[in-house]
Amino acid sequence: MKTTSVRRYLPLLLVVLGIGALSGCTSTNLVRVQPWERATLADYTMRPDRDPLATALTDHVYTSRETAAGGRGVGGSGCGCN
Repeated sequence: MKTTSVRRYLPLLLVVLGIGALSGCTSTNLVRVQPWERATLADYTMRPDRDPLATALTDHVYTSRETAAGGRGVGGSGCGCN
C-alpha cells in the first residue's frame, strides 16, 4: 500500500524539487558581486592557472585519461604507446 502512495506523489515531488532547484538560479541577488568582493575575486590566488607545475600535471593526467576519446587534440589509443 505504501508503494502506491509513493508512486502517486512522485510526479508532484519531482515537479516541486525541479521548481525549487531552478528558482534558486533566477534570484539576481545570489549572483551579484558586491564592489568590496571584487578585489577578492580578482586576487592572484583565485586564478586557476597560477601554478604552472600544477597546470602541466593536470593537463598530463587529463590527456592520459582522455586520449582515447581525443582529449586536448592529441590522438592515440589511450594505451600510452603513442
